[in-house]
Amino acid sequence: MMKPNILYIFTDQQSATMMSCAGNRNLKTPAMDSLARRGVRFERAYCSNPVCLPSRFSMITGRMPSYAGFRSNEWQAETDGIPDDLFRHGIGELFKDAGYDALYGGKVHLPGFNPDKLGFDILTYDERDGLAQAASSQILEHDQQRPWLMYLSLINPHDICFMAIEDDTKHQEFDLEDLKKKLNLTDEAIEVFSQGPRLKNTLLEDGEKLATDQLPALPPNHQPQQDEPEAIQTLLDQRPFRRNARENYDERRWRLHRWLYCRLTEIVDRQIQQILDAVEQSGQMDNTVIIFTSDHGDHDSSHKLEHKTALYEEACRIPLIVADPKCGCSGTVNTRHLVSNGLDLIPTLCDYAGIRHPDSSLTGSSIRPLVEGQLPPDWRENLLIESEFGTAIVTEQYKYVQYFEGQSRRQLYDLDLDPGETRNHLNDQMHAGVLPYFQKATDEIVKK
Repeated sequence: MMKPNILYIFTDQQSATMMSCAGNRNLKTPAMDSLARRGVRFERAYCSNPVCLPSRFSMITGRMPSYAGFRSNEWQAETDGIPDDLFRHGIGELFKDAGYDALYGGKVHLPGFNPDKLGFDILTYDERDGLAQAASSQILEHDQQRPWLMYLSLINPHDICFMAIEDDTKHQEFDLEDLKKKLNLTDEAIEVFSQGPRLKNTLLEDGEKLATDQLPALPPNHQPQQDEPEAIQTLLDQRPFRRNARENYDERRWRLHRWLYCRLTEIVDRQIQQILDAVEQSGQMDNTVIIFTSDHGDHDSSHKLEHKTALYEEACRIPLIVADPKCGCSGTVNTRHLVSNGLDLIPTLCDYAGIRHPDSSLTGSSIRPLVEGQLPPDWRENLLIESEFGTAIVTEQYKYVQYFEGQSRRQLYDLDLDPGETRNHLNDQMHAGVLPYFQKATDEIVKK
C-alpha cells in the first residue's frame, strides 16, 4: 500500500480567529473552510513563540526555540550557533530515506540555515502567487509512484505589518536601495520584499473609500489591559511604529487595519485554493493528508496593539486543521486538547508516513490519534509558549505569564471568565488555589 502524500501549508501572521469557519464574519476563506469540512479543526492550538523565526524553527525541527538559544527574530545576537545534532535527523532527509520526495517552497526565515540543510529540495523561494503556481505544477506533474512531502510557506497576511510601519514614516515608501545595503539583500529578495507595501497600498485605496460603519468593528478587548505589564511598554519602545499606532490611531484607522488584515487573509486563501485544486485535479486527494496552520497570529487591534510578540491569545493562538481523507472525522472541532504546531508537527508527520523518528528527546506528540477521535489519557495538561519578554503556560482554563522584568511581571488570565485577557487575576482570592500549580510548572521549566 502506498504511503500517503503529506501537504503542509502554513501562512504568516494569521490568528486562529481569521477564518470564516471559525466564526469570523468579516472575511470569507472558502479554501480553509473546505479543509475544516474535510478534517479536524483544533481550537486550542498555539505556536511555540509568537514571532516568525522562533516559531518556524520549531515547526521544522520539533524543538522549542530556546533549545538553540534564541527567543526573537534577532537570532544572531542571542546564540553562538545552532547545535550540530539538530541537522543529524533533518525532517527532509528522514522522509527521503523512507521513500518520499521532500520539497520546501516559500518564505524561509530560519536562523542561519535554509531547509536544504535538513534534506529538502527547494521548490521555489517565491512566497506568493509564484509559490502557488510552482506547487500546483509540481503536484500535477509528479510521479504518482512516489509519495511526497511538501512544506509550503505563504507570506500573507503578513503584509499587514506594513501599515503601521509606513504610517510611522508618514506613508513614505521604503528606501529599498538603503534597505538592500543594510540587510545585504539580493535584487530578487528586494523585489519579493517590495511586493508587500505595493499590495497593501493597492488594497488600502479600496478601503479608504468605505464608510467607517462598513469596516469591521473594534474587538471587545480593544483597550489596553488593566494593570498592563511593563513588558508591553518595553515592546512599544522597541518598535516605535507600534507606539505610534497605539497613541495616534483613531477608531477609523484601527478598523481600517482590521479590514486590511481580512483582505490579505482572503488573498492567501485564494492561493491555498489553487494548490488544493491541483491535488484534486491530480486524483491524489484521497491519498493526501493536508495540514494547515500559521507561524503566529497578530494582535489585530486588541489591547491597542498590532503586529505580534506579546503573549496575548491573538498573537499566540493559531489556526490548525488536519484533513486526513481516511480518518472519518470530517467537520470535527476539537475544543479541548492543547496542541503545539511547533512541537507536535514533526511527530505527526512521521506518524502519518510510518517513520520512527530517531531522536527520542523530542517532547511533542503526534496529534493523529486526536484527529482519529481517540482521547489519549496522558495528553498534556499544559503547554509552554516562549517570547523574548517572558514565558507563558496555558492550561484548559488559565494562562500564566511570567515576564522577565517589571513589578507586574506575573500575570494570570482566566480564559473562561475573561477570554479577552483584559485584567490580571493574580491577586483574586478565587484564583489563589491555582497559583502553586503554575509556580511549580515555571520552576520545572527553569530547571530544564
